[in-house]
Amino acid sequence: MRAFLSGLDSLSAVDALLRGRRIGLMTNQTGVDRSLRHSSALLSERYDLTALFAVEHGIRGDIQAGERLTGQADPATGVPVYAVYGGTHRLTAEMLNAFDVLCFDMQDVGARFYTYLYALSFAMEACAEADKPVIVFDRINPLGGTRTAGTVLDERFASYIGMYPLPTRYGLTIGEYALWVKAYLGLERLKLTVVPLTGWRRSDRPDGLKLTWIAPSPNCPTLHAAECYIGACVFEGTNVSEGRGTTLPFEYIGAPWIDALELEARLNAVPLPGVRFRACWFTPTFSKYAGERCAGVQMHITDRDQADAVEAALTLLDAIRAMYPEDFRFLLSADGVHTIDKILGTDSYRLGMHDARSLLEAHAGAREAFRRESERFMLYR
Repeated sequence: MRAFLSGLDSLSAVDALLRGRRIGLMTNQTGVDRSLRHSSALLSERYDLTALFAVEHGIRGDIQAGERLTGQADPATGVPVYAVYGGTHRLTAEMLNAFDVLCFDMQDVGARFYTYLYALSFAMEACAEADKPVIVFDRINPLGGTRTAGTVLDERFASYIGMYPLPTRYGLTIGEYALWVKAYLGLERLKLTVVPLTGWRRSDRPDGLKLTWIAPSPNCPTLHAAECYIGACVFEGTNVSEGRGTTLPFEYIGAPWIDALELEARLNAVPLPGVRFRACWFTPTFSKYAGERCAGVQMHITDRDQADAVEAALTLLDAIRAMYPEDFRFLLSADGVHTIDKILGTDSYRLGMHDARSLLEAHAGAREAFRRESERFMLYR
């Protein structure tokens, strides 16, 4: 087993950048070192930690998706917490005045629609304008860094669940993403430091490194949930339950009006390498169909090196649309835009211009172009 260190484990590498400065820290429950000590504790012990910034789900990961955050003092450190989700996604003048250098340390899941990406990039924009350095403690991409998948976002559908022309599965670490987005946004003035991983290869996964999995959000409790989420998130844009309110979010997919056995048979007749669907029944305790018995399927990734969870989830969505035209519908966001268009970064699927396979084929060239362009920001091989 190779020795592995996260960026936070190499904190001493940026001692000169932190010593004698007021430090802001954007983090959550995943910001821990190899001994599971939180980044806020480490920074407050060694330096002058003056501000914490809470993204979606809060500093400790106890806030459900979409819930509004409020400012508070962190009970563990006594440091003020500023919310950058809900009321505002951007650093205000008051927030910028609370620190001299901003650190970022949290685990994402390698999906374009994960909001932690945009919390970081918005903070980078604000710090570039205010001439304040940013330090990113790198963390692995739990899906690995060898593949891209899905659609590439058309910026006409930009939102806080997808701002830039990234593939659904973009194959970069959070530090590599920071380098990419700095160049993409033209933030030449920004003093950005990425504290790299030690001992990570692009093909590595958390379990292979024996890393402790800390749920990066309340509905991503396991690595398998993260592997399914990259595809099953599309159901957030529909009236089909994506399993929120159950013990297997993003693995269970269903609704009260689905015939589970018929759906299972239809799906498993489609060749989807590395993925199987199993009929299941579940009753969510919250979110869609709370308290109602749903029927559907559970997504099982049997070979993650072969599996394309985006294709599998869209194939499932194809089947449900075809089988239940009277019951199925796409959902509108509060701004009047269909949520599925934001998730996919295009309206061509919703409008029936593509099915799952043709949609992904149409985006293959853009995915490859992104992969080639992003190689210059890759820190690992």
